[in-house]
Amino acid sequence: MATTTDKTFLALPPPPTIYKDDPRANVSVEEEKMYTEVLAHFTKTDKSYTIPHVEKDAELMDAEKFWLSRDCLLRYLRASKWKVPAAIHRLEETLKWRREFGLYDTVTAELVEPEAVTGKEILFGYDVLGKPAFYMIPSRQNTTEATRQIQFAVWMLERGVDLMEPGVETLALLINFGDRGKNPSISTALAVLHILQNHYPERLGLALIINVPFLVNAFFKVVMPLVDPITRHKVKFNPEIFKDGLFTTENVMKEWGGDHDFEYAHEKYWKDLVSLCETRSKTWEKNWRKLGAKVGTSEWAYKNHESSGASIINEKSEPISTPGPRIAVDGAKTEAIHTSTIPVTSSEIEVEPRTVTAI
Repeated sequence: MATTTDKTFLALPPPPTIYKDDPRANVSVEEEKMYTEVLAHFTKTDKSYTIPHVEKDAELMDAEKFWLSRDCLLRYLRASKWKVPAAIHRLEETLKWRREFGLYDTVTAELVEPEAVTGKEILFGYDVLGKPAFYMIPSRQNTTEATRQIQFAVWMLERGVDLMEPGVETLALLINFGDRGKNPSISTALAVLHILQNHYPERLGLALIINVPFLVNAFFKVVMPLVDPITRHKVKFNPEIFKDGLFTTENVMKEWGGDHDFEYAHEKYWKDLVSLCETRSKTWEKNWRKLGAKVGTSEWAYKNHESSGASIINEKSEPISTPGPRIAVDGAKTEAIHTSTIPVTSSEIEVEPRTVTAI
């Protein structure tokens, strides 16, 4: 398809899920036993669970119970190589971090908006498996305050999670170091990497990087040998994203060879993205409450609850052969993105001890 002649200013809505049923519903008997152990730790019946080493209001808030979904517990178990004590420890560390970082009160759209005005980080489009595409464009760096830069990156990551349809658990990260932009601070990059590997395990599905400058390339050469081969496989330098079957052109902006002549106009994009994500997250929370507001609720269940109207529920646990989303750009709908059956793949990322941990 030829590149669209009209400019695109808004984030693309998520395509329908490719899954007919929850791809994480079926685990082995042993894995289910380990999951049940972790769940029991956070749902004690003899007394209310409290977060360790938290002096004030240590009982779980509703937002934390919502976060502790079945899928979340399984992600931490996989990242901990199915070691129950390690998974529980990591979950509790993240529960504390989420409070301390301010995800429930401080880190808001209003706080991070000054970081967003140039479009240096954008959520736009999806890969062929439905992973939201998270673009980073360092040349558009507009601030020097490291703390808020990190808060913005995490806020955008959370919005990427909001754009995940049922069965989708990971993001596709696309970084373009072109346009002779200012090299990102290594300390800030390491801080974001630390957050990803410790508090967002199994959330990185792909990392695609183009136009890498010398200093950044040197950084990657030092870091990448420490990363487990499974994780390294997800990092691709100068990839051919269409030839490799990772994306279709209808879901990619033209700087990466796609069809969309996307122009970042902050006053248009930002308000729309915030509204889209708030609507989705509030609907899911409402559905979660209808399902009992419990720790361990399946994300598939609350995303597919009858009142959500956001996803298609089918009957069998297998991929659907379905056309891709039809995106309205200039008032007319585009062609379907793809029609082939897409296989369900594992998002499992494992890292050996004493190396960069799983993300």
